[in-house]
Amino acid sequence: MATFELDNEFVRKLAELLGETGLTEIEYAEGDKRIRLSRAAPPAAMIAAPAVAAAPVAAPAAAPVATVPPAQHPGAVKSPMVGTAYLAPEPGANAFIKVGDTVKVGQTLLIIEAMKVMNPIKAAKGGTVTQIQVGDAQPVEYGEVLLIIE
Repeated sequence: MATFELDNEFVRKLAELLGETGLTEIEYAEGDKRIRLSRAAPPAAMIAAPAVAAAPVAAPAAAPVATVPPAQHPGAVKSPMVGTAYLAPEPGANAFIKVGDTVKVGQTLLIIEAMKVMNPIKAAKGGTVTQIQVGDAQPVEYGEVLLIIE
């Protein structure tokens, strides 16, 4: 088994990976060696919304919809690592899943590439995919909600 050396070149490569992917944190472990790099996320830009003129006729109020934030949803599938999410096994192939699909326990939902290793993310429970929160080839953070299964 190859081991990594904690030298300046290795740290520099990880830092470059952070910059290339736009991630805010990356952690790599091998055996008893572990390295974690993080950088402050850029501040969220404040965008002023244009003023909206009042509607001449009031629309009927919609029934309140109970919404659960994705991170607190019991069917949330969260990223177990920092990396890049891929929704299909290869470019041009059909996605592993799409909204409305029924998945079974152990079925591959997507892949997260971290440090050039493709990690299949499998369903921990069966159900229907109601939301996919990430796009193909999108960088993801540890604990980020990838999708919702109900």
